[in-house]
Order: sequence, then structure tokens, then C-alpha cells
Amino acid sequence: MTHENKFGMFIHWGLYAQTGLQDQAIVRYEMDRGEYEALRGVFDPVDYDPEKWVLLAKAAGMKYICFTTKHHDGFCMWDTKYTDYNIMHTPYGRDVLKMLADACQKHGMLLSLYYSNPDWHHEYGYNPASTHQWRAVQTDHPDTVKYREYIRNQVTELLTNYGPIYTFFWDIPPKIEDPSLNELVRRLQPGIYINNRGWDAGDFSTPEREYKAAEGQRFARMTEACNSLGEQSWGYREREDFYTKRHLCCSIDRIMAMGGSYLLNVGPDEKGTVRREYADRLRAVGDWYVRMEGCLECAEADDYPYEVKKNPCIATKKNGKTYLHFYDGIRSSAVAIKNYPSVPKHVRLMNTGAALPCAAERLPEFFNGKTGVAETVYLHIWNIPADALCDEPIVLEIEW
Repeated sequence: MTHENKFGMFIHWGLYAQTGLQDQAIVRYEMDRGEYEALRGVFDPVDYDPEKWVLLAKAAGMKYICFTTKHHDGFCMWDTKYTDYNIMHTPYGRDVLKMLADACQKHGMLLSLYYSNPDWHHEYGYNPASTHQWRAVQTDHPDTVKYREYIRNQVTELLTNYGPIYTFFWDIPPKIEDPSLNELVRRLQPGIYINNRGWDAGDFSTPEREYKAAEGQRFARMTEACNSLGEQSWGYREREDFYTKRHLCCSIDRIMAMGGSYLLNVGPDEKGTVRREYADRLRAVGDWYVRMEGCLECAEADDYPYEVKKNPCIATKKNGKTYLHFYDGIRSSAVAIKNYPSVPKHVRLMNTGAALPCAAERLPEFFNGKTGVAETVYLHIWNIPADALCDEPIVLEIEW
């Protein structure tokens, strides 16, 4: 994933969508268990059309979809024979995961699966060693051995009945070592990537939300960062507080320039629709991402010791070209680079596709304090429409 990093869509969808509150509404709003679980009896997402989800993701430049098969509430969004607490025992009564898998295969979209280790419905779902156990159905007689057998059975269904699976996303580390579970995953889906929130270290790390890493350094191992369009919830929330386009694009640019993949989450509503307020924001982010023309994917670190003045920057290279990622934008209409390999043959602003003027020259702002003379020759790139692009990171393509 370090060298095959991708932009993907995370989808949190389940019974909780009907509350319009949050994906963990049963806990956050202290809902009565019977009242919450009775939502199964009225769950009827009649507007669910997975092709619309897939095409929305494709238009945003996304290459894979990670779907929540079971969240902490224990409700299963596929046709499982190991519990009646699933989508088949609702008024809708159709395997939404199978429908999504078919749509992904039809449109060339990779499919990943999320599976929660905490389970607030299963008799033996309580794990005293872990977190997020707040609404376990019973805590007096934990039995992680029996519960892991349930997990094995469900994982076998998920990785047998829905075609090729790209990654497997365990959620909430159980703090119990059981490599046999990831061995099962790999046996059923050879070549799959497994995250680090499961029963051993897995293949890749999964930082989330406002993750801060050492600026400019490549990730030491495969990494997939994730965030949601909304600040308050991963699932559908009726009155969500949405992140700005700038915040999300800057985060995506920084993480992917450091070699990581990025999952951006949407929460479909109770009818199965990605509502306009969500879709429009995803399209805005996707518009920026598509204009990057794939330069964030499968790029390598450019190790030349550039000295870019005043603007935080990450340098990558791909197909013989250097990309300077100003993931926090730029402070003026130009950038100055003190250390550079040569005068470029060509500089292009990826945001607009426009060619930019550049020259090796002395700049009056950078002068010798003792003599007052601008002595150093900088690579000066100017005419960048920074004001017009203030809501997105700036990326320059340089051909030396």
C-alpha cells in the first residue's frame, strides 16, 4: 500500500442511520436497547442503489470502497446464517452487501470489508481486555473463545460469498493475540491486505481523524488513514458539522504524499441515499483530487534536499517528474526554492493545468543582513493564483 496507495470511500451504514444521530447512537444518546434493536423491524432502505454509490466514488477518483459489514451494535449487513440480527430479517430483506459487491465488480471498483470486533448484541461479545464495550449485552460471563468461533464463521461467509476482497478492516483492537484469524482471512482471500486493529499486527496501520505524523517523512509501514465528511459521526447524522473542503483536501494531500492511502467516509441515510449535503462535499473534494491526475498514487519520495522557503512542502516523484505538495496551501502567489537541482524545463500547476513562469534569480526579500545585498540565487516560481485556490492544497509538477 505504500507504493500502491489509493483514495477510497468508507461507508458507515446500518440500523443507526434511522436515528439520524450517530453511528454509536445507542451509547451516545443512552437509547433503550429494546427501542434501538426494534429498528430492525422498520429498516427498509427502498432507495438503496449501490451503483449510484460506486459511480459517485469513481467520479471522485476513488479506487475502492470499504463497507461496514457489522458495526459495534452487532447488526449484520449481509445474509449471515449465524444470527437473525441481520439485514435479511428486516422489511427490506435483501443482501445489501451482495448488491454492492455486484456493483463494484460491474464498474471495476475494488471492495474492502469492515468488521467490528466489539459486538453489543452477541451473547459472548464482551471483551474485558478491549475498549468500546459500553453496551455489551452481558458482562458477567465473557467467553472470547466462543465469540471468536462466531467471528470465524462470519468472516468465512464474508470472504467466500462476495468475490475478490481488497482489504479487511478489523475495528477496535481486541488486545488478544490470535494469529489464526488473520491466517483464515489470507487463506480465503490470498493477496488481501489486513489492517492492524485485529488479532495480530496485520499488514498496514490505520490512523484516523486528525492524525499528525512527522511532517514530510514517509510512513515506515503501509498506512491507510481515514476520516469522515462529518465531524460528529461516521454514520448519517441529520444535522452534521461538516469539515471544510480545504481541511479534507489538505489532509488527503499530506497523507498520500507521505505514501499512505486515504479513506474518506460518507454516511448514507435510512433509505440508502447519500444525501445531497454529503454528495456535494464529496464531489468538491473529488474535483480537486481528479485534477491531480494520479500524481498522489504510487509516487515515490523525492529525496533531493530541496529547501523550500516559508511554505511546508512534501516532494514526491513519479514518471520522471517531481511533485511539490504544498499541503497547507501557500502564503503568496509565488514559491522560492533555495536548493534545487537545475532550472526546470517546465513547471505546471496541477490545480489548473496552467504552465507557470520560473527563473533562477536573486530575490530582494532574501538578503544578507550584514551587507543588505540579495546574494543568493533562488528558483522563483510565480503567477500562482493562490487566492483563487485558497480552499485546496497547491501541487506543482516540475520537469527538470
